[in-house]
Amino acid sequence: MGIKVFKPTTNGRRNMTASDYAEITTSTPEKSLLAPMKSKAGRNNQGKITVRHQGGGVKKHYRIIDFKRQLDDVVGKVATIEYDPNRSANIALIVYENGVKTYIIAPEGLEVGTTIVSGENADIKVGNALPLANIPAGTVIHNIELNPGHGGQLVRSAGASAQVLGTEGKYTLVRLQSGEVRMILSTCRATIGTVGNGQHSLIKLGKAGRTRYLGIRPTVRGSVMNPNDHPHGGGEGKQPVGRKSPMTPWGKPALGLKTRNKKARSNKLMVRRINGK
Repeated sequence: MGIKVFKPTTNGRRNMTASDYAEITTSTPEKSLLAPMKSKAGRNNQGKITVRHQGGGVKKHYRIIDFKRQLDDVVGKVATIEYDPNRSANIALIVYENGVKTYIIAPEGLEVGTTIVSGENADIKVGNALPLANIPAGTVIHNIELNPGHGGQLVRSAGASAQVLGTEGKYTLVRLQSGEVRMILSTCRATIGTVGNGQHSLIKLGKAGRTRYLGIRPTVRGSVMNPNDHPHGGGEGKQPVGRKSPMTPWGKPALGLKTRNKKARSNKLMVRRINGK
């Protein structure tokens, strides 16, 4: 994948970049793997906004992705590499020997015509999925399950990868992209390789309208609001926050407040945190 730079023909084009989509082989998705998506604009079932700054955006269909990879010992062939509007990574259409078609996240190096397979006996080859117990230490992986059979939940975005460090009893040590090291049940599955489309983070949107295409609405700074709307608001002219730390609109600390549930079971499986502790 490469980055395409536009000539500054207008103010919106200046500093704008986009993907050249060199890896994409078709612009027509597989109809049987599409599902309707309704825009919720960050609202719950009562119509109240629970996630701010969402709404609008281009209409799109959801692509049904096979995160579980449970079709064991059946060889599949990569038919196309496609763009997915719902994620930063590209996706690959796989046609299996038995006629089943699925989408998977396209890892780096996967090309049209490549064969992949899932199961305990699969080779350590890009695109193959197998249990963590069967993956040797040092292997780069993605699309990692947290619970056996639930489907991949970790390391799915463009350019992301994790590394197998070794096995301890029924758990496998995995170092995630953030530097966090965690124990995951060895019966959980993962896919070999790094997620493709790695230069996605280098794209510059260039104009506000392109952000709106993505369904992201504007964010208003608290310091320009009135005191009754935000703790940072009020004052004549520009004012500092005036508190010990920045606050959310609801008066809770916005920086440094620990939100992880101390009783969560996942804490016990964490060997090394992001901060190195």
